Amino acid sequence: MNKISVNTENIFPIIKKFLYSNQEVFLRELISNATDAILKLKTISRLNNLENINNNFKINILLDKKNKSIHIIDNGIGMNKKEIEKYINQIAFSGAEEFIQKYKNDSSSIIGHFGLGFYSSFMVSDKVIILTQSYQKDNPSMLWSCSGTTDFFMKEIEKKDIGTEIILFIRNENKEFLEYDYILKLLQKYCKFMPIPIFFSSKENNKNEKINNTFPAWKKNPNDLNEKDYLNFHKELYPNQLDNPLFWVHLNIDHPFRLNGILFFPKIEKRIDLQREKIHLYQNQVYITDDLQGIVPEFLSLLIGVIDSPDIPLNVSRSHLQSDISVKNISKYITRKVSDKLNFLFKDNREKFQNKWNDIKIIVEYGMISDQRFFERSINFFLFMTVDDDFFTLEEFKKKIKENQLNEEGKIVFLYSSDKEKQFSSIKESKNRNYNVLLLNSPLSVHLIQKLEQFYKEIIFVRVDSDHIDKLIVKKIELPDNINLSEDEKINIKNFFSNKSIGNHEFSVKLESLSKEDRPFIIVIPEYLRRINEMNSLGYDLKNPNENNKHQLIININHPLIKRILQIKSKEKREDIINNVLNLTLISNNLLRGKDLDFFISKNFKKLSFGIDLE
Repeated sequence: MNKISVNTENIFPIIKKFLYSNQEVFLRELISNATDAILKLKTISRLNNLENINNNFKINILLDKKNKSIHIIDNGIGMNKKEIEKYINQIAFSGAEEFIQKYKNDSSSIIGHFGLGFYSSFMVSDKVIILTQSYQKDNPSMLWSCSGTTDFFMKEIEKKDIGTEIILFIRNENKEFLEYDYILKLLQKYCKFMPIPIFFSSKENNKNEKINNTFPAWKKNPNDLNEKDYLNFHKELYPNQLDNPLFWVHLNIDHPFRLNGILFFPKIEKRIDLQREKIHLYQNQVYITDDLQGIVPEFLSLLIGVIDSPDIPLNVSRSHLQSDISVKNISKYITRKVSDKLNFLFKDNREKFQNKWNDIKIIVEYGMISDQRFFERSINFFLFMTVDDDFFTLEEFKKKIKENQLNEEGKIVFLYSSDKEKQFSSIKESKNRNYNVLLLNSPLSVHLIQKLEQFYKEIIFVRVDSDHIDKLIVKKIELPDNINLSEDEKINIKNFFSNKSIGNHEFSVKLESLSKEDRPFIIVIPEYLRRINEMNSLGYDLKNPNENNKHQLIININHPLIKRILQIKSKEKREDIINNVLNLTLISNNLLRGKDLDFFISKNFKKLSFGIDLE
């Protein structure tokens, strides 16, 4: 028996302990080694005009459940005795224990860092045998055997074919790796697009399945692909997805870094929850991970597809990854390619782009909020949709409303609705004033509004139900007081309605001098309070200065009803009328869904119309 030369005696316990949660990668590593062996032989054969080389290169995976073994067989370059001693028996593993302890939470990258692809087999095996024949025929065939310790056995054997066969004898506690369907699933995950044909068979059945597509779409020239090619590749990647992608971006760059890939825009609409499918990261057609944090900008994590690059460092911590200059450049490149594609689609066929806008809007919004470069690129094709389903760019909408929706401070007021049905009455009032109202109903709208107001100082966003129609866009001319109330009367009416609640809603009271034709009472959520509430609902912890008064009751002191309430001497009768008024307000809120509802307080009071949204 001989000893494997390592600097750390407990190499195998370390591998088994720290890579235990990611055992399945052994299959990827061994097949990657087999692929490399074949690619090396192809190169040597081409450069040296070697004869008697079988150009039918392939990798065979054989499952032998009866003997509890998996065979990985290639017809690549093979190894001689010296190469076994160099690549198998001697492992440059200085400081391995310290390194693995430091990066144990990133276990998938440890193997590649130390060239331990072959030794990953001991995560699931009691014993591993190597049978190999070098392409240099004057070298004898070799057998190497090890049972997961630093002891190994090696001898010369007779082997006819060039290449290497690795036999894994699977441990009893890892018997799932002897199930045909399970191995097939792993092969389809890790090896689906490897560049050498891979075949999978079992001694227990007659199947011999080809696993992979050796020349996937992302490796091809975009000029050689048509729409059908991209859609077929999408189905190949995600066979369980029923919807076709809206469009795609083909990534193809060789300098200053190498990267290929295809990113698909799925139908997302208003959903911002985690997608079941994700972007897959490959290195030279070998699947690595679908965790691309730090590589792909976060807002593009809503896309699906493939990125393949040999220049992304996989064997470092996440913090290092985020500061790596090549990764930063890759992230910028992907962002630019996506924005360029969207801009092209917008300019090439705006009508078609508008038809898809609601399906991609949330991705664009996410990008504008989180990435300043993307914001600056996308503002020219970002579309605002009105409640009448008309589309405008920012500059187009500013130009359209500038004359009529300018407030006393000289700011252009972008009125908007978050729900056309619930805010029907407020929208109707706004349209009666010839105001244009946007529909901003995305969960990210509140963030985007803040960003736009910060970047464009000349505009301000106001929701249509956040105040009385005359207060949404405050002009320089104020309405006169038609019914004069003394200061004492104003104090009294405010006191009458203070400390009241509607259902579970408490509110503050604000007196306004409106037209006597306007409603006597309006309940709103002021714009600044509503934004605080929406931000907090998304996980923020912003303080509301009036925590218990999220709604505001606006009292029109020019309405005749207010004067009548002041004239009532009986406190009990006055309280009864006030409660009836507030209850009708609540009823209005519960029932008003796209209709005008008329209510009568009593036969002595004027007919009133309410249109309130407490949500």
